[in-house]
Amino acid sequence: MIVYNVTISIDESVRQEWVEWMKNEHIPEVLATGMFLGAKMFYLLTNAQDDNGHNYTVQYTCESLERFREYEEKYAPALGRKTEEKFGGKFYVFRSIMEEV
Repeated sequence: MIVYNVTISIDESVRQEWVEWMKNEHIPEVLATGMFLGAKMFYLLTNAQDDNGHNYTVQYTCESLERFREYEEKYAPALGRKTEEKFGGKFYVFRSIMEEV
């Protein structure tokens, strides 16, 4: 099992709009690709000392690394552009891929 973890620091000025967009549009679009088994979104209760944003993480589960790579190649670029167009300059993102042990 692979977990694609996306950690986002979002500016207060767009925080509520972004949360609603993630829940109602972006996460459903990612899941509609058929590449993931599910997703969970969390608000981080701890922040880095030098971080003034609001931090969230979305964890998408995927059956294999090959399946994730397919998502990354076929779907991620367009979905990333949509995010940038809507919230560009208002967020910082860090992505990681984890394997369940």
